[in-house]
Amino acid sequence: MSDRKSLGLLMKKKSSPSSPLAGSEVARASRAWLGFFGQNQGQSKRLKDVEISFPIVYGTISFWLGKKASEYNSHKWTVYVRGATNEDLGVIVKRVVFQLHPSFNNPTRIVESPPFELSESGWGEFEIAINIFFHNDVCDKQLDLYHQLKLYPEEDNGPQSTKKPVVIETYDEIVFFEPSEAFFLRVQNHPAAMVPRLPAGLNLPPPGPPEIVLEKKRGDTKDHPLSQCFMNFSEADELLKLAAARQQVQAHIVKLRRQLSMIDGLPQQSKAASGQ
Repeated sequence: MSDRKSLGLLMKKKSSPSSPLAGSEVARASRAWLGFFGQNQGQSKRLKDVEISFPIVYGTISFWLGKKASEYNSHKWTVYVRGATNEDLGVIVKRVVFQLHPSFNNPTRIVESPPFELSESGWGEFEIAINIFFHNDVCDKQLDLYHQLKLYPEEDNGPQSTKKPVVIETYDEIVFFEPSEAFFLRVQNHPAAMVPRLPAGLNLPPPGPPEIVLEKKRGDTKDHPLSQCFMNFSEADELLKLAAARQQVQAHIVKLRRQLSMIDGLPQQSKAASGQ
């Protein structure tokens, strides 16, 4: 494996983290829509001008194992794909494939059921390819994502600590355009789905009885051992961050205007001095 510097992560902090335990965090909440048109959905009728979106978060959490850890096994880390509010993504995701660095034994790891995650240990930072495959009635195309594993905290976050993990997460929304009627009815009341109002004149049969899911088999991550490290991507938090950013921009504009007014006054003072 190449040296740490060549595998280092270069990323700007875009928003303030909000998890209670993490010591070094980067959150990317671009809300980029990853759109898919309904395909391979059998003979089920497709719903025109309808879309269903599923907010997801993918990322890594890494823990330093301390000074007594070996040089080549200094950190333990977990890579995952989860619902943005920790709901079960198994309703749309069939399996997730994580492609690790070639230096790992069996670098292609397949996770067939939620939670969609895997844990490993090592010392180097590298890019992880994440391939998401959907159920047949959802979409026949896979979604390819890429995530940079980060083990070492930024310099301004202080030294490494065994109690403060390094958390890197990205928020995105998977949007399915013109879903099949069967898919829509199956997920319209699912807590992970964002379903808008149906177009006027479009009537659908009522959904069937909700699936009975045993608590032990539930695929959400609300009770996950690492849930306290997860970042909060709720709408309220995003609005607060936007409001804070707006205040900073307004303050910066006021400062620039003040500086410009001072610069505009300099030539007048020079002319007045030369005329005396």
